[in-house]
Amino acid sequence: MRIVIAGGHGQIALRLEQLLAARGDEVAGIIRKAEQGDDLREAGAEPLLLDLESASVEEVAEHLQGADAAVFAAGAGSGSGAGRKNTVDKGAAILFADAAVRAGVRRFVVVSSMGADPKHEGDEVFDVYLRAKGEADEYVRGLDALDWTILRPGMLTNDAGTGLVRLEAHTGRGPIPRDDVAAALAELLDTPATAGLTLELISGSAPVSVAVKSVAGN
Repeated sequence: MRIVIAGGHGQIALRLEQLLAARGDEVAGIIRKAEQGDDLREAGAEPLLLDLESASVEEVAEHLQGADAAVFAAGAGSGSGAGRKNTVDKGAAILFADAAVRAGVRRFVVVSSMGADPKHEGDEVFDVYLRAKGEADEYVRGLDALDWTILRPGMLTNDAGTGLVRLEAHTGRGPIPRDDVAAALAELLDTPATAGLTLELISGSAPVSVAVKSVAGN
């Protein structure tokens, strides 16, 4: 498969690129800064230079031409203010989804966040973030032209992955290593029967492939 990842230099994205490249997929990652390109090449991915905060749908669609799947893994990052939560976590996600539709890429996987909710209340930056992610998820779910899966991980850690997870519509809160999030994304990309599902992911007792198979088709 050819897979294009938005937010290609993110911590989860770099891990995912490595996994996909290692299994023989053709991977490309969209990045904002040229100097991030070497990290992507090292992971086995082709860097695509594009700023999702200022690009047009046509420009993004051009990068998605010929792809079999697209993954939205971009984020404004922990140090950013409320404004960028709306331009990246919401705006760029919507743009990337529209571009996938334009380019005819049906398989579309979103890295969201546990607690994402368009009706989430509050004025703190994290409240704005959860609302922005929720609004983006809601938009993607309304696009019939996409076979979407939305993944909402729990608290992300840099612990070594165990390969053991809990993946359900509602898991309750809990931590999850970024390694295991990347492994789950790789498995979801391989499992189109998970289209139409919004799933929460935390550490658990099921091997990733087993967890994904058990929700597929539900």
